[in-house]
Amino acid sequence: MADVIKLMRAGQLSLPALPPLALYVHLPWCLRKCPYCDFNSHEWRQGGELPADTARQYIAALRADLEAALPLIWGRPVVSIFIGGGTPSLFAPEQIGELISDLRARLPLEPGCEITLEANPGTFERERFKGFRDAGVTRLSIGVQSFDDAQLKQLGRVHNAGQAKAAIAEAASAFETFNIDLMYALPGQTLEELGHELDQALAFDPPHLSVYHLTIEPNTRFAIDTPANLPDPDLASEMLDLITERTGVSGLQRYEVSAYARPGHRCGHNLNYWQFGDYLGIGAGAHSKLSFPHRILRQVRWREPATYMQKALEGQAMSNENEVAAAELPFEFMLNALRLVEGVPLVSYLERTGLGATSITRALEQGRTKGLLVDDVARLAATPRGFDFLSDLQALFLAPDSR
Repeated sequence: MADVIKLMRAGQLSLPALPPLALYVHLPWCLRKCPYCDFNSHEWRQGGELPADTARQYIAALRADLEAALPLIWGRPVVSIFIGGGTPSLFAPEQIGELISDLRARLPLEPGCEITLEANPGTFERERFKGFRDAGVTRLSIGVQSFDDAQLKQLGRVHNAGQAKAAIAEAASAFETFNIDLMYALPGQTLEELGHELDQALAFDPPHLSVYHLTIEPNTRFAIDTPANLPDPDLASEMLDLITERTGVSGLQRYEVSAYARPGHRCGHNLNYWQFGDYLGIGAGAHSKLSFPHRILRQVRWREPATYMQKALEGQAMSNENEVAAAELPFEFMLNALRLVEGVPLVSYLERTGLGATSITRALEQGRTKGLLVDDVARLAATPRGFDFLSDLQALFLAPDSR
């Protein structure tokens, strides 16, 4: 409790109110580590479901982690829960049900709280998705990535196109809202091939589609053994234009850099991130951003699952934490908010950073002069040009000594 008292002391910031709070739960295991993946995921080499005792131990660690964190968020309602990984669908529906019951018993959830579970077709079996819905999951996010068997093999995925289609069909029958993840700018991919991928995805009439440019991240297998024939930036840009055009014709609206949704099906959890809301992250390697009246705190949990489980049960799940410096907040806010097509009201910046408008006056002037920001004194939003050069726009808000 002494730490909470310390966090409540006067500081550099002055937040008029705390933002909405979401919960992220990390389940770290997957069947196979994909060569492009830089997330904190760990291969479960035995295949199939996790053993019940491993799942039980990990859920106990999550429970202990959450209980230790409760004083930092006491009384704050939770607007959304996202269970990510790894591959959370390696856990059996009854295990996910136990986890959600544990969360409900310890947190005040907002009415209609969105509860998303990430699932991969390689862990799909008939009725399994219905089991997740019965366990309390309200939204499924399916990691399809591609409908091309050759591309799936190159991407290291454990499923094939047939399994992907069967999983989507099952999700559509079990959930009112679900998401399909699709990658583009794949090795050797042409515009025509991408169009065929979109045909197959859109044939399922998905409520939400997330698209990701294949990027080569450090500390991945692709960084060491990079695939040949990756599309160049011009072709990748044409691909994104094609995605936006085709989804628009199908009734999906682009509302964020990589997200398209039908009316009423935007991802509430991700919107909270992009609007610079708060989130508590529990689980191996999970990150948190928590606001207090005079400061904003970031936390990270232990990454390796065995270490995390041991430390969490000892009440020490967190590996490090730091207070975000006031000078870093303009960039951190814009890194999220400017991803939104509609942007955010200027007042949102003032309320969620605790800083005054003068902290970004110069950057706003530069952004508008360059044609990257919409000329609206009440709203922070990128122009179409700004959206195309988003990193350049966001960089205008870096602290002077970070540029």
